[in-house]
Amino acid sequence: MTKTGLKDNGDGEAHPSQLIDAKIEELKDWRGETLARVRVLVREADPDVVEEWKWRGVPVWSHAGIICTGETYKTVVKMTFAKGAALKDPKGLFNSSLEGNTRRAIDFHEGDKIDGEALKALVQAAVALNTSAPAAASPGRSQKKPKSSA
Repeated sequence: MTKTGLKDNGDGEAHPSQLIDAKIEELKDWRGETLARVRVLVREADPDVVEEWKWRGVPVWSHAGIICTGETYKTVVKMTFAKGAALKDPKGLFNSSLEGNTRRAIDFHEGDKIDGEALKALVQAAVALNTSAPAAASPGRSQKKPKSSA
């Protein structure tokens, strides 16, 4: 057992899923309920999803790379998609971090209704992008072709 009472995963740390459980329980308000709902939808969308705990307390869901994160703030639960700018969003779920070329986010406020089917479709699109051949290849340095000396 760790100091928090969570079971050790063998390397001196609690398992990420347990840490996410504890985070949800610790919040004890609409943010915990929202994070729990988002988590259920991510798991339903991708049964092979891997839960991680990064950056000192951020739930992360991955499958062949990061799909999305679930950050909690005082007035918002932010679900950030690592490659969101490359995803089609036919239901217009993305409402935050819209200016960048890579990420996109959904900010959930107290009382917001979550469109579960649309969110699951977005998660599935993110998984498909992560597992596609170009995305699955490890990023490397671009190789410049030598100039011909003709």
